[in-house]
This record gives sequence, C-alpha cells and structure tokens, in this order.
Amino acid sequence: MRKPEWKGTLALCMAAVLAAPSIADEVSSGDAIAQHPEVKGALSLVDGWIDSVRDYDRVPGISAGFVVDQSLIFSEGYGFANLADEVPADADTIYSICSISKLFTAIGVMQMRDQGELTLRDPVADHLDWFDIREDYPEAGPVRIEGLLTHSSGLPRESDFPYWAGMEFPFPDREAMIERVGEQTTLYPADTRFQYSNLGLALAGEIVQEIAGESYADYVTGRILEPIGLDDTRPRFPDELHGTRMAIGYTGIDRSHQRKPVPPFYTRALTPAAGFTSNVNDLAKFASWNFRTLAGEPNEVLAANTLREMQRVHWVDPDWETTWGLGFVVREAEGYIMVGHGGGCPGYITQFVMVPKHKLAAIALTNAGDGPAFRVTMGMLRLLGLALEKAMDGGAPTETMPDFSRYEGRYGGNVWGGEMLIRQLGDQLAALRLPTESPWEYELLRHVEGDTFVRVEDGEEREQVVFQTDDDGRVTGVVSHSHHRTRL
Repeated sequence: MRKPEWKGTLALCMAAVLAAPSIADEVSSGDAIAQHPEVKGALSLVDGWIDSVRDYDRVPGISAGFVVDQSLIFSEGYGFANLADEVPADADTIYSICSISKLFTAIGVMQMRDQGELTLRDPVADHLDWFDIREDYPEAGPVRIEGLLTHSSGLPRESDFPYWAGMEFPFPDREAMIERVGEQTTLYPADTRFQYSNLGLALAGEIVQEIAGESYADYVTGRILEPIGLDDTRPRFPDELHGTRMAIGYTGIDRSHQRKPVPPFYTRALTPAAGFTSNVNDLAKFASWNFRTLAGEPNEVLAANTLREMQRVHWVDPDWETTWGLGFVVREAEGYIMVGHGGGCPGYITQFVMVPKHKLAAIALTNAGDGPAFRVTMGMLRLLGLALEKAMDGGAPTETMPDFSRYEGRYGGNVWGGEMLIRQLGDQLAALRLPTESPWEYELLRHVEGDTFVRVEDGEEREQVVFQTDDDGRVTGVVSHSHHRTRL
C-alpha cells in the first residue's frame, strides 16, 4: 500500500556495500560465506539486534532473511505468528506482502510485451474497452501502460472505496471497480509527475488477464510463480492457513501499548496491486531467480534484457529525487543501485530489497501495522555488507580463531535501561548497545589476557573491559569505567 521510504537511507547503507564487482563472485558457496568468522559474527549480531527490535518495538512477529546470490545465508523468525496460540514465527511463516505483489504483475505485463501482445506506449483503453475514467487533462495524452508501471499515469491513488479504513476492508470486486472507474477523474496530466497508484497496478493486472484469456490468478500462478518455484506464494489470502502457517496481522500500537488482531481481508480487484502472500524462503528464491536471470541464465519467465530493463530508471520526477523502474522501486546512492519494493497492508508491513550488482538481498516480513521491516532490511544490508567486505578483503582465515563464546550474551540490569549485546566477531568481541536503529555502530573489544579486553576505537586502544565470573568460572557480568552490567 505504502510508497517505500528509501530516500535518505541509501547512501548510509550503500557506503558499506562493497566497491568490488560482485562479492558473490569473490566468495565461494553460501556455507563458506556464512562460516567466515567476520560474517558468522555479523550474522550473530544481526540475530541479536532483530530480536531486540521485536521486543523493544513490541512487534508480534518478524521473519527475516539475507541472500547472497543463490544462497540464503540467514533466515530466522522472532516472536509469534499468532500471539494467542503462541505459534512461533519462522522463515516458513506466510505474511501478506501487499505491494510487493506489484512486482509479479509488472513481470506479467512485460511477458505480454515480449510476446508482442502490447507495447508500453499503448493507451490503457486500447486493451480495456471499459476504461472510461474522465481525463481532466486531455492535452497531455492518454493514460498509457508504462505510466501504470512507473506510477506516472496521472491516475488517482486508489479505486474509490475506503478499503484501508476501519476493520471492514471493503475491497471492490471487478465489476464494482469497473463501474467506479467511470466516476473517477485523473489527478494530474499523464507523464508529468509521480503519484503512487494501487488503481494503476490493478489496471495492469486487468490487461494481463484480458490478453491471457484466463484469470489473473491462474496466469501469474502458472506463468510466473510455479516456474520460479515459489510454492508458498499465492495471489490470495490463504484462509485455511490463517493463524497457523499464515501469520495473524495486528494493528499498530496504540497509546495503551496494545495491539488488536486484524481479521482476514480479501483484495479482490486490487489483488494485482496488493493481494499476494508469501514467506522469507520464497522471496529468497525470487531474489536468487533475479540474480540468475540478470546473469543471463535462460528461463521460461523473462529474458535477461527484459529484467534489466525493468530495473533501470524509467521515471524521474521533476524534483530529480523520486525515481522508479517498471514495477520495481529503483534508487541510487553513491553509484549503487537498489531495487525491490515494500508492502503495507492491514496488520502487515514488509520489505524486499536487492542490490543486483553485488547479488545481495534483504527480506523482512512483520505482522504489525507499524512493523519495522524497512529498518530491519537496511540494518541487515549495512551490517552484513561491512562483514562481507572484510571477508573478501581478508580472504579465508589462515589461523584458528580464538573461542570467546563464553562471553557472548546480553548485559544490562541498571537504572538507565537498555542493554549491551556481546558477540564474537572474527578474533575480537563486538559490543552493541540496544536498542538501536544503527546495528553497524558496534564497538570492538580486543583480548588482552584472561577475562580482560580493551575497547578499540579508530585502531587505538581505549579503556579496559573486564568480564566478571562466579566461583564456577561462569561469566556473570562486565565492568568498564567502573560501570557494572549484569549478564541477563
């Protein structure tokens, strides 16, 4: 539902994502990548950080994953898919992915384009004879298919029904949407400015259905989802799994710090824009399919050049800041390109982000109306990007790493609140203060002797950090600057 808010975060994130041609080409298999001491430690930090995000933000459930080329090197679930029954969230948990659905619709349109069934410059009315929206700016020309995919068509944001308000979710069926389109008007002249439009992608789905001669759901399932191997991705809300494998959605948190369960919703005519459900494992497969296709591996879904075309900028707003591809969000920072999409539907906030040049992807799915999916994907990209860079620069470790696992844990228990997360990172310890929105801003602790470490800043040694133990040698706390933290 919501326009992704990537602006302003990209430069910060991408500064950490390698200047080499592709990290996936530099490091061998996914298992080898995940077991490199720097990456293994960063994955542990990511794990502890996301767990803290869930607790401090009081999110019911989060499922997250990180892909390097053809390997899902990290996949975890936090909290619950169903709070009442305490069904745990994991990488198989299904969520509404809402506007990530638009990527599959756009792929369907481009398949039709490649088959010669349409061109992107075709007026929508050439394919939908019922499309009779009132065009208040006829001098600008008609609403065209490319405008649907780039959100530059001038169409209103929504079909004129209040489906995002309250708990009834009155999404129109196809007949109701068609009837209401004739009562709506364009907001802007076509091809003049960006206006995110769920109505536009619903119309794109209608074009796919019209040309295919079969239902939209059958087409995308048979021609896109099944060939890619996305067995747990559906163009519908799976009632039969709701509360078990399908996460129950919850409202955003209110002033009483409570959330309410959100009933199932059925997107009907808006399904091409917002109606798909999926999980981390399937979206990881989708990311790997993107990387294979872009590398030129033949497949029955899309040609490499077509996918590249979709992931290039096709629209730039007059502000020179808002950019869009064909269906895909496309953003640039520091010479790096990030593509993907976010999703926000009643009870679910999700994010799917790829860095095609480096064959990296981050996925975060949440079952909360204010879920931190965007923050989680950006945090994973930044923190793991740093670790992957070190792994590539340093190559494989040449000596056995020390084992500092006995110090790993969470330390806190003081009046100031928060905690310190300790994880081994290569041959040192990393100390990350929680809660934080910047998990890459950890401190490094270098071993001195025994239970004594020293904090390292800009390569220089600072204060000592001493871990406390009980009579049995178990670590019970940590002291620095005479500040005591208890192991939680």
